[in-house]
Amino acid sequence: MPATMRDVAKLAGVSVKTVSNVVADTYPYIRPETRARVEAAMEELGYRLNVTARKLRTNRTNLIGLALPELRLPYFAELADEVIRKAAEVGLKVIVEQVEASEHVAVESLVGSHTHLVDGAIVAPVGHGDVLSRSTPPGFPVVVLGDHRIRDDVDQVFLANARGAELVVEHLVSRGARRIVALGADRGTSVGTAGERTRGYLSTLARHEIEPDDQLIRPTDGWSKADGAAAVRDLAAEGVEFDAVFGFNDTLALGALAELLRSGRRVPDDVQVMGFDDIEDAQYSVPALSTVAVDRAQLAELAVSILVRRLRTEDGGAGPARDEGGDGAPRLDGVASVGEGVRAGEAAESAARDAIEVPPRLVLRDSTR
Repeated sequence: MPATMRDVAKLAGVSVKTVSNVVADTYPYIRPETRARVEAAMEELGYRLNVTARKLRTNRTNLIGLALPELRLPYFAELADEVIRKAAEVGLKVIVEQVEASEHVAVESLVGSHTHLVDGAIVAPVGHGDVLSRSTPPGFPVVVLGDHRIRDDVDQVFLANARGAELVVEHLVSRGARRIVALGADRGTSVGTAGERTRGYLSTLARHEIEPDDQLIRPTDGWSKADGAAAVRDLAAEGVEFDAVFGFNDTLALGALAELLRSGRRVPDDVQVMGFDDIEDAQYSVPALSTVAVDRAQLAELAVSILVRRLRTEDGGAGPARDEGGDGAPRLDGVASVGEGVRAGEAAESAARDAIEVPPRLVLRDSTR
């Protein structure tokens, strides 16, 4: 038979509650020697937390799902890190799932296979279509991390993408740029990351009475450094003149920056370069990359807080049920609400949904004048 928490407690010479606190890792006052004794007993007995059994007893696993696209891109990897950190602060662990580029796949991919394991999900859909799924159980909380406000019936935290693009183009124009490459642009849609940023790019050019040049509006196959470098090589091969590059994410911009320097172009003297997202690598490029900062810590805190509030509301404001069987399920009482959405336990407002926009911030470094 698999070892139980009571078996661990007996071997370590402590109470089941102490073992529960060690497993949950949310109680900071356990003596180091006691923790070491419990962990040694767990190792000796091969104890593993049974989340399925916890779910049966409490209707909570204290696991949440996180569905993100392209984890190889630094932005999404850094966002996942922030969500995991914010979730840990309220006693939640995170199952991460990478989703493919599809209009309807985000929740289906994660929830369809893991509904029995997770209490709720945070999803960043690749496309701009539906984000809910028929496989999602009634009352299953989902928070969408999106590029724009989508619908009124789902909780969402979204980026001010168009505004961020406007900040970039405004700055480049103010520094004398007139032929600005839009790297990663998509004129075929006005929504989604590429569509929103293209709209901001075009509207700012129009405001300054600069005629957009189709040769400068460059879709890319992906948003990697290799894609950014390839686009700059293509521009050079076609003889297209430009004095600035706006990469629709930092990895595109960093690839463009490397190719410009490799070809003998001076940055920012000959060509100014800006990105979007402010990933960690942006400040360490040479020259350091000017960009738009997206506060990933704020995105993560908002998303986790909304999800926690939904879980508390579903439980009548009391948070997840206590684990009377000693399985260490942490409670979520006392988590502060964020924004102007529902407050836990207020049934009259429980149907309202949060839609919170996170504003962008310009970060100027050496790749612009």
